[in-house]
Amino acid sequence: MTNDILNVLGGIGLYLFGMQIMTEALRRMASRQARAMLARFATTPFTGALSGAVITAVLQSSSAVLITTIGFVGAGMLSFPQAVGIIYGANIGTTITGWMVMALGLKLQLGLAALPLLFVAALMQAFAKGPWQATAQALAGFCLVFLGFDLMQAGTRGFEGWLTPDILPGDGLVGRALLMGIGMAFTIVVQSSSAGVATALVLLGSGAISLPQAAAMVVGMDIGTTFKSLLATIGGSRDMRRTAVAHVAYNVVTGTAAFLALGPATALLQAAFGGDPLPALVAFHTLFNVMGVALMLPFTGPFTRLIERLVPGGDALSPRPLDRALLADADAALDAARGASGGLASALLCALGERLRLGGTPAALAGITPQLPAAIDDIEDFLTRIQIPEGQRGAMLRHSALLHQFDHLHRLAHRAEQGDRIDLLLSDPALLRPAVALGAALRRAGAAPSDPAQARRLARLRPLIAGRMQRLRRSALLREHVGLVSPAEVFALTDALRWLDRAVHHAERIVHYGALAAEATPEALRAGQPPNGD
Repeated sequence: MTNDILNVLGGIGLYLFGMQIMTEALRRMASRQARAMLARFATTPFTGALSGAVITAVLQSSSAVLITTIGFVGAGMLSFPQAVGIIYGANIGTTITGWMVMALGLKLQLGLAALPLLFVAALMQAFAKGPWQATAQALAGFCLVFLGFDLMQAGTRGFEGWLTPDILPGDGLVGRALLMGIGMAFTIVVQSSSAGVATALVLLGSGAISLPQAAAMVVGMDIGTTFKSLLATIGGSRDMRRTAVAHVAYNVVTGTAAFLALGPATALLQAAFGGDPLPALVAFHTLFNVMGVALMLPFTGPFTRLIERLVPGGDALSPRPLDRALLADADAALDAARGASGGLASALLCALGERLRLGGTPAALAGITPQLPAAIDDIEDFLTRIQIPEGQRGAMLRHSALLHQFDHLHRLAHRAEQGDRIDLLLSDPALLRPAVALGAALRRAGAAPSDPAQARRLARLRPLIAGRMQRLRRSALLREHVGLVSPAEVFALTDALRWLDRAVHHAERIVHYGALAAEATPEALRAGQPPNGD
């Protein structure tokens, strides 16, 4: 009996380890395509659900999909309702693992074939280079999954004498609720619903549990998998917390509906599959998730508004500190950093633009100045922590563009605190016109801080201001020479002129690098590769 228990535990461990290796390898192989698909097709909750289902089925990881989604929401590339659609789809995509395990592990029994395949994977890993290494890791993970499944099956054979459906809670409402609790507890412990479903399939195949009992456990496992999402949100960002709360609420609603329909649904499915309980269980898992999406899609609007009320947002500069959990995925981290940096750029450019207008007051700048240091420090710390994997040229260029943009943001924020120079620009008749022109350009740029057209407009404004500066500087020196103004006034005037020149330069660079960071493809980035320096 001890050996059987050890076989089951070891099998679960091998299964989990294999899933982790396979998921990480698949994520490396298909991450760019998955991100492009989410950004392109997840335009509504319905298309978000379709995209989420397909990508989760390919990557074999709902966590990877949710992290990418959170990064997109933080960057402003997806709205929260669109992200909720992806959450719906991710739940459907995870059920593909059950079909794979049932068809290949129980029906075809690939455990024996996995041993030579694992040898091939090891050779590939040792001698292959580039993308073939990721392919070798995916194959190795695939083999370990089925070796672990074989171990679980071998272990449960020793339970046949005493573990039967009769000793588990009965098939009544209370008994099913207890089994659902067991499924939840199992998933919370192993942190994998797919491992839970695989275990339920093994127990069902050995006759240790009945189909309704297995179905009740699977419902609990689907709810229990949200515990990992809740743990990940401790100290996390607003977007992470909203995503986790939406994930929990959705799974609880769909799980409750599945629990209430469990009896007739399992009977119909078992009859549909000719009395075979194994495909019936996997079909039940998929069906109740699909029905859950059909149930929730029409109410996505009210559902997202409820979640937004439960998890309120923050100010324009930074809803919450950037979520360090996103650093596990470089692309998701870059998306989140771009969103935070873009929000800071928009707020700063708009506030400075409001200050530099006829009749402008310091109120707009005063409203954001106290929040600037914390927002700047948070973005700086986050950007320095992003680790770009070797060979990801596009991500390296995006990271470089964000670092450049942040540097100019930091410098412009420092300029915004120099109120005496801004006051002089608005009070001197000769300086008023270029200052107001800059203010108008800043307000337009603040509305679209990653628009290349705004960067070009600011670039055209800079030489016009520089020409005006040269004339005013010569005029000030002549007036000081004949005693019309004091040296202190000349210094104040030249400082204000220098402020004007540097402000337009920093604003143009902020929008320019924001546009580069917004590009999704390495080719587009290379077309406007950030120069070294300035």
